[in-house]
Amino acid sequence: MVDDVNSASAALSGTQLEWFKDDLLERYAAEHRTTMRLLRAMPASCADFRPHERSASALEVASTIAREQSGIVSVLDGSWTMPPSFPPPPTTWADALGAVERGGSNVIAALERTPAERLRESVPFFVGPRQVGPMVVRALLWFWLLDSVHHRGQLSVYVRMAGARVPAIYGPSADEPWA
Repeated sequence: MVDDVNSASAALSGTQLEWFKDDLLERYAAEHRTTMRLLRAMPASCADFRPHERSASALEVASTIAREQSGIVSVLDGSWTMPPSFPPPPTTWADALGAVERGGSNVIAALERTPAERLRESVPFFVGPRQVGPMVVRALLWFWLLDSVHHRGQLSVYVRMAGARVPAIYGPSADEPWA
């Protein structure tokens, strides 16, 4: 898969890379707004909630989103290394909300200032179990965006189980009907 993405990235024209960057920036900003609405819906008193003993807590899931945002920024600004270095995880729900809010703003700003050609480059990343190899930056950015959406999905279930109101995400929810 990594080789397919590498080949596809090499084939993109400069104009296509600009379009990709613009689309990614627009999509990331929209997903970030939705993620923040969901995080704000989770009661702070439920930060330690986990639906199963093997599940991450709500705070740990939010911390994962913040960590991935930090990774995106370091990939875009050229400071990414393997193994990665991340800021310490937030210890309270308020800290997690702040970290994800700042992280999203930092990602958007980094995307805005990143030359589109950077998206064609590769960085070291996990490409298999205990295996590091080159990953095209644009593929890694999509990976992290989709993974954060996945973790937001986890949190939407946590919000419901915590008895809070689930906001509309890609359409109406039982708590935010459109009709």
